[in-house]
Amino acid sequence: MSEDFYDVLGVDSDASAEEIKQAYRQKATEYHPDVSDDPDAEEKFKKIQKAKQVLTDEEKRQAYDRMGHDRYEQAEKHGFDASEGGAGAGGMGGGPFGGMGGGGGMGGGGLGDIFEQVFGGGGGGRGRRRPRKGRDLRTELEIDLEEAYEGAQKQFTVERPEECDVCEGEGHPPEADSETCPECQGRGQVTQVQQTPLGRVQQTTTCPRCEGDGTLYSESCDECRGEGYVRNEATLTVEVPAGIQEGQTLRMEREGAPSPEGGRHGDLLIDVSVRDHEEFEREGDDLQYRLPISFPQATFGDTVEIPTLDGAVELDIPKGTQSGETFRLEGEGMPRLRGRGHGDLHVQVQVVTPESLNEEQREALEAFAEAGGDEIEVNEGFFEKIKRAF
Repeated sequence: MSEDFYDVLGVDSDASAEEIKQAYRQKATEYHPDVSDDPDAEEKFKKIQKAKQVLTDEEKRQAYDRMGHDRYEQAEKHGFDASEGGAGAGGMGGGPFGGMGGGGGMGGGGLGDIFEQVFGGGGGGRGRRRPRKGRDLRTELEIDLEEAYEGAQKQFTVERPEECDVCEGEGHPPEADSETCPECQGRGQVTQVQQTPLGRVQQTTTCPRCEGDGTLYSESCDECRGEGYVRNEATLTVEVPAGIQEGQTLRMEREGAPSPEGGRHGDLLIDVSVRDHEEFEREGDDLQYRLPISFPQATFGDTVEIPTLDGAVELDIPKGTQSGETFRLEGEGMPRLRGRGHGDLHVQVQVVTPESLNEEQREALEAFAEAGGDEIEVNEGFFEKIKRAF
């Protein structure tokens, strides 16, 4: 069996169009052949694109949900276009339910059965769909810049629905009396049929009276009030990868809400934020650092220590360095996700004017001024440096 489009994108089958688009962007970024290290990235990227194409088209998605993955793929392979409700590129004639090729009706088990499943009709019922995945949940996690640099294991708590221990998720006491739901006759679904210019349209929905259970009970569980689930706090641990950036999202599979139909749990989405740092400002994978130096250091040059997130390194300040000038320390920035090296550290020099001088310093500075040191020669490009600094 081929992989379901909802599973390809990692979304619930009742996800909104916006949730599907967001999941597509995340998956496409992860498996784009130009950036992914996965050996199967190209094939996965094609599946992601196909899933998005179908699930963001309302009519195609309705057909896909009715038919299931394998039958939809079979119909598409033979030229069925779900968005047009009938004939596609496969040479079908005579209207949306016409015969194939050079006349003659469709035989049993062919595309006619598939159209019946999409648009309703007298023939063959729809096969049972797989249970829906539980809802995805979302929470937030704040980390330090050092944790973003090194990667970390972070423990956190999240409130989420869990199966009620008292009734074991049934929503009613074991001794409660039961009866078959008269609304749906125990099927858990009700079907409405409408006649349209294109033929009979059949729509099946969850029974509103028994909420899909097929059975009514004389009393509800006091603990969960018949829901089958209670909200509890869970303590979890997540692996934060080195190089993660502000606003990126981590996914913990099967740590979301349980499925009301007995399917797999949803996922937990963790939105990461990174605290501001006292010394560094982050721009993507690069870091910015402001270095205060004295007038003599700027004039005569010096070798100074620069802090990094991985220990101090030395930087040579050349003679005649101007305030606002920036030096680049290659590879001393943040690690890039998936281990592809580091960004850079940009050190911006700020020449500090002393606010107070002792007598010896004052005399030396006055002698400097008298020797012509207060006459400023502006080199070509000076104002360009100033503009870059600001």
